[in-house]
Amino acid sequence: MPNTYTQLHIQFVFAVKFRASLIHKDWKERLLKYITGIFQANNHKMIQINCMPDHIHIFIGMRPHQSISSLIQNVKTESSKWINDQRFCKVKFAWQEGYGAFSYSKSHVQHVIQYIQNQEQHHKKENFFTGVHQFLKNV
Repeated sequence: MPNTYTQLHIQFVFAVKFRASLIHKDWKERLLKYITGIFQANNHKMIQINCMPDHIHIFIGMRPHQSISSLIQNVKTESSKWINDQRFCKVKFAWQEGYGAFSYSKSHVQHVIQYIQNQEQHHKKENFFTGVHQFLKNV
């Protein structure tokens, strides 16, 4: 898209099906790299990514050539297939239906990055739903 200028910062949050704690620390980093590659292959800029055993947070600079729903469908489909092909789980891995997508101004980017980087600390103090609600209230 020549002469198209955008600044779209989007955080995605979605969970493992049934909120099962299936993402194991032994293969977490490989998963994050794989998902980063999907976003990059779709010409979006990965800003920050992290996950807990039962959910994932992804923060990107999004290009306007693709809808949010088609992007997330692609990410969930490809990453589930990859996890199952790698046989990381004893049961079939799948992401839960639905997702959260939240947009942020440039002034909030650093705060979102820190929030995603510190997921382990956040979840020691509060559960997933309380944490997301509190984060959205403060931004």
